[in-house]
Amino acid sequence: MYMAYGWPQVIPLEQGLCPSSQKIIYFKVINGLLLVVSPSHLELWSSSQHKVRLGKYMRDADSLQTQGENLQAVWSPDAKLIAVLTSSFFLHLFKVQFSEKKIQLGGKQPSGLFLATISPLLSEQVPFADKDITVSNIVSDSKYMLLGLSDGSLYSISWKGEFYGTYELDPVPRDGCEVIPSSHSLDNGVASKGVPGTIPANNCVPRKSAIIQLELCFPLRLLFVLYSDGQLVSCSISKKGLKHPESIKAEKRLGAGDAVCTSVASEQQILAVGTKRGVVELYDFAESASLIRSVSLYDWGYSMEDTGPVSCIAWTPDNSAFAVGWKLRGLTVWSVSGCRLMSTIRQIGLSSVSSPVVKPVNECKFEPLMGGTSLMQWDEYGYRLYAIEERSLERILGFSFGKCCLNRGVSGMTYVRQVIYGDDRLLVVQSEDTDELKMLHLNLPVSYISQNWPVQHVAASKDGMYLAVAGLHGLIIYDIRFKKWRVFGDITQEQKIQCKGLLWMGKIVVVCNYIDSTNTYELLFYPRYHLDQSSLLCRKSLLAKPMVMDVYQDYILVTYRPFDVHIFHVKLFGELTPFTTPNLELSTVRELSIMTAKSHPAAMRFVPDQLPRERISDNHMSNSDPLLKEPARCLILRVNGELSLLDLDDGRERELTDSVELFWVTCGQSEEKSNLIEEVSWLDYGHRGMQVWYPSLGVDPFKQEDFLQLDPELEFDREVYPLGLLPNAGVVVGVSQRMSFSACTEFPCFEPTPQAQTILHCLLRHLIQRDKREEALRLAQLSAEKPHFSHCMEWLLFTVFEADISRQGANKNQSSVPKYAKNSSLLEKTCDLLRNFPEYFDVVVSVARKTDGRHWADLFTAAGRSTELFEECFQRRWYRTAACYILVIAKLEGPAVSQYCALRLLQATLDESLYELAGELVRFLLRSGREYEQASTDSDRQAPSSPRFLGYFGFRSSNRKQSLDKSSSFKEQSAHVASVKNILESHASYLMSGKELSKLVAFVKGTQFDLVEYLQRERYGCARLENFASGLELIGQKLQMSILQSRFDAEFLLAHMCSVKFKEWIVVLATLLRRSEVLFDLFQHDMRLWKAYSITLQSHPAFTEYHDLLGDLEGQLSSIGTSEEK
Repeated sequence: MYMAYGWPQVIPLEQGLCPSSQKIIYFKVINGLLLVVSPSHLELWSSSQHKVRLGKYMRDADSLQTQGENLQAVWSPDAKLIAVLTSSFFLHLFKVQFSEKKIQLGGKQPSGLFLATISPLLSEQVPFADKDITVSNIVSDSKYMLLGLSDGSLYSISWKGEFYGTYELDPVPRDGCEVIPSSHSLDNGVASKGVPGTIPANNCVPRKSAIIQLELCFPLRLLFVLYSDGQLVSCSISKKGLKHPESIKAEKRLGAGDAVCTSVASEQQILAVGTKRGVVELYDFAESASLIRSVSLYDWGYSMEDTGPVSCIAWTPDNSAFAVGWKLRGLTVWSVSGCRLMSTIRQIGLSSVSSPVVKPVNECKFEPLMGGTSLMQWDEYGYRLYAIEERSLERILGFSFGKCCLNRGVSGMTYVRQVIYGDDRLLVVQSEDTDELKMLHLNLPVSYISQNWPVQHVAASKDGMYLAVAGLHGLIIYDIRFKKWRVFGDITQEQKIQCKGLLWMGKIVVVCNYIDSTNTYELLFYPRYHLDQSSLLCRKSLLAKPMVMDVYQDYILVTYRPFDVHIFHVKLFGELTPFTTPNLELSTVRELSIMTAKSHPAAMRFVPDQLPRERISDNHMSNSDPLLKEPARCLILRVNGELSLLDLDDGRERELTDSVELFWVTCGQSEEKSNLIEEVSWLDYGHRGMQVWYPSLGVDPFKQEDFLQLDPELEFDREVYPLGLLPNAGVVVGVSQRMSFSACTEFPCFEPTPQAQTILHCLLRHLIQRDKREEALRLAQLSAEKPHFSHCMEWLLFTVFEADISRQGANKNQSSVPKYAKNSSLLEKTCDLLRNFPEYFDVVVSVARKTDGRHWADLFTAAGRSTELFEECFQRRWYRTAACYILVIAKLEGPAVSQYCALRLLQATLDESLYELAGELVRFLLRSGREYEQASTDSDRQAPSSPRFLGYFGFRSSNRKQSLDKSSSFKEQSAHVASVKNILESHASYLMSGKELSKLVAFVKGTQFDLVEYLQRERYGCARLENFASGLELIGQKLQMSILQSRFDAEFLLAHMCSVKFKEWIVVLATLLRRSEVLFDLFQHDMRLWKAYSITLQSHPAFTEYHDLLGDLEGQLSSIGTSEEK
């Protein structure tokens, strides 16, 4: 897994002599060196920790004019020779030599970099027969070069400058077959792996098609030839490489005839083919070159018009991911399974309806490679991806990558601690302090990494509290709890260790060390508290270079090529403390030599027997026989993605699944009682997503969960790549790319963002299926305080119920009553488990509203009668949840029962001032009552669809603003509507009597109560104000004018009072709001009221704050009196 982080680095290039071709022609990284060939010169850079130009060669103007600009180039595998072919077909050979001049970069540590000279060796014109011919790129082995010509032939040249002439290549495969994709699915999933199609030989490549690209894969002895018309042919080469080009034979034709570039992953045996459609197709050469899958940006809203065709493809050094560059815009990095790990193109989300419009350049200046990608190269460790933009000669962009090689090779990584490591830092997922996951950048000590760059191996201890990190030499240990590094005190001891693998065995670090002088390997055992030769516990020589390693408790697994498995038992005598020197002994307990034609293992992990937790702890404490604890099985993940189970007793291997990228063995890894995944044997990940494996009591000791409903949480996510698990939370931790933009930087910052996805409901459902009710209850109780618990419970019930519905539909045409009864009992068992938690009532009704109302009877047969669940919520005062059940009651029990429940709930919500919920209940009651009266026989049919009332809870209604006006409700003076009216008027009278005016406003707004009609009727009733002074003082206390919401409420009431001309209230509210214009309009026609108002405000000391208002009114009224006298 590779994930970009930080800002892209810019490497500036020389401008040269203004060539006519605005394009870098060659770009390659070998042995920490980066070679760039432009049309007029060559540059050699270091691609190590410090990016420094080590040498260059500039061609003069005369050479460019007479022999032409550089057209094609190739670098010898040993990085000592460079061959350049010019546009006039002159071959230039250059030699790279390093001087003794060391480059000083500042600081105390030496750089280890030396200046280089690039000197010409020879310059000769290639004797092509046709001077108008065009050439492809050049491929080479250690002695010979090969290039393709526009007439379809191949031309061979030696590294000594010898020309061997052209060789005709028959593009017709020997068997007359071609491999074509059976479907052009543009999703990032799996294409069907059918038998490759066969076409007649006369449909083959025209013999005069030009060769535009060659791709050599010497480990597979294959040469891929790409023609100008989009045809791609794989050819076999001899064991001696390119020495005998006449032995190159066409084998298969690949693709759909629109290929434009190609790249091969030799270790995975996968060929990536870029097409004119902007799609990359992956072919599996281990399976007769069948199409595996296609990847593109189509699902992110980018079509070929946006990106253009694919321009280049580059595999990571370990072949686990590949970068794709497009002709018109950007690059993207994908995993083999099709997960998008990184993209420079701004994303608008998956499954976009429309393609994002390409913005003007000034608005997209922050997007790297906006003009397209010309060339790409990974460094030898996979920590940098170098890219050159189309039509650019000025610079190289370097993207920093962190990687997490889970379960690969000889380093052990626990799933509890998720770590991505870059060349000089660790990116650690933090999850201890809060439920929110964060990414911590942990820089390695400069004193260590400056001498031992880059990071090569990282291993986390079993509890995730310690990290062992190894660079080029030595190792260091980081204590996460105390945030401290532990290093070798003696640098000479550190430099003697070349770590090729790391393992943790309790408090001991196991180092696989390579001894350069003797070309041998050994295991070193160091205590974590002291890295020094004096504290070395044991030294164990190995027979050869280990291929994979693993550790479980006191056992170490070491596997050599081709497939020899050795298992050692470690016995420690004495206490492992800083004050003692215990003795450690290694004994071989098992050796297996397995003959197989399968691909090599990429990882192997012990699979312990899954015993009850109590028995495990008892054996650990009291068992003195180590053989009883020795694991008898191990999982094997092969390079080609096959996952199998190896029985260590008899050597038998059972294939489990394929297309797996990584896996985690979870059983027997933790003795904590809070571990939520103890029942799971292991999880694997590939293009299908996450697959969960459990122990079985049958013939097969392990199997996948057998369940019809696919879990959305375990499906393949094309943006999130899993890193590990948090067993105490029951979640999978993944990582996805985010980009942050800043106005002060040219490019965005790439930020790996951790994300958590729960799998708790999958684990619970499996336990219920196996009738492990107590274990399921304990697991749920451990998770009850987690923030995602309610969501998990809902998904658990939903998946069980949906599977039950699906089986019922499948069994309609079959007589399988016993099976139905079994499935129904699974639903009942699930409900029995959920009843132990207060979230049960919310979960049941949430599942109900996510499913078809026709199946509600089955759900509530298992979950309990809807009226009983409603009553329980009502008694517990969970009114919001109770309201959700009314729709279910209307469907299952009839409208009369639902109306009765809704009336009770309406009164309760009004008492609790839940006015928005009360308004939804009112609208439901009015609609339900009218429907019941109009056609009682249709009530069952209408109940689930017509009263989509509770907008607050997801039943959002398009008629939400329906009001209780005369035309819609109160003219229908049925008993049902009268009940609603009486309840609302009673509550309004209660609020008005107590002058709870803020609640009254909320009540009117929430229920759409007709306040105008009510005020007209109650003018001399409960709405009457007996005394102005007392009313002003009381209402002023109820409505605090210093609070903005209270002023809004007063304005709302004032508008209604003005509409019914309720003078007493108008005077009080206008005074509180200091609305002088309202008071002036009222008093100018009633001077007697003005005098009473003025006397009251002046005579009460509490109203002194209104004297300024009184003065303003007096001035306005006096001016009117004066004008009238005139």
